[in-house]
Amino acid sequence: MAVKTLSLAEFLAELDEYDCRVPLDELRERMEALDLSYDDIKSFARFGRETYQRNLMHAGPGYQALILCWRAGQRSPIHDHSGSSCGVRVVKGTLTETIFDRTPEGLVFPTHTHRLHEGGVCGSQDSDMHQVSNLQPPGCDLITLHVYSPPLLKMGTYSLTDTRIGEFVDPVVGFVAGDGI
Repeated sequence: MAVKTLSLAEFLAELDEYDCRVPLDELRERMEALDLSYDDIKSFARFGRETYQRNLMHAGPGYQALILCWRAGQRSPIHDHSGSSCGVRVVKGTLTETIFDRTPEGLVFPTHTHRLHEGGVCGSQDSDMHQVSNLQPPGCDLITLHVYSPPLLKMGTYSLTDTRIGEFVDPVVGFVAGDGI
């Protein structure tokens, strides 16, 4: 199904029609069709000092849309998506995504790394393991739109040196500009 170019308001309105999980292929298709600029989301762009920051932009019946802000050198833990579809769109900067797999013994190892520039989209779901990083030079920020369906309230985390699976409840900063979009 071909999707026309969508404004941010149209994109969110289409997602609001889902009351359950948005299939990953449909989520990616809509994120690729999204006409989005930094000006559209700048009121949600808030950065953390020590780690990346998750800023809630909009919540619908079956998803949350967040603006994640990354300073140079900041990265997510290696994590899965524990029952959620996740679509990511780069708004500003260059994102580095590293995909991981597990050995039969339970250790994780990187299998692929790629970069996405402004407008680039990637997606993952359920037990897919990855890490998102801003590996740009100092002073170069990364801003990304993430849509989690259903909302990602906790995720499994992984270590390169330990077989135990951790659980991470990532802090979401509420609507930073009032009521959201």
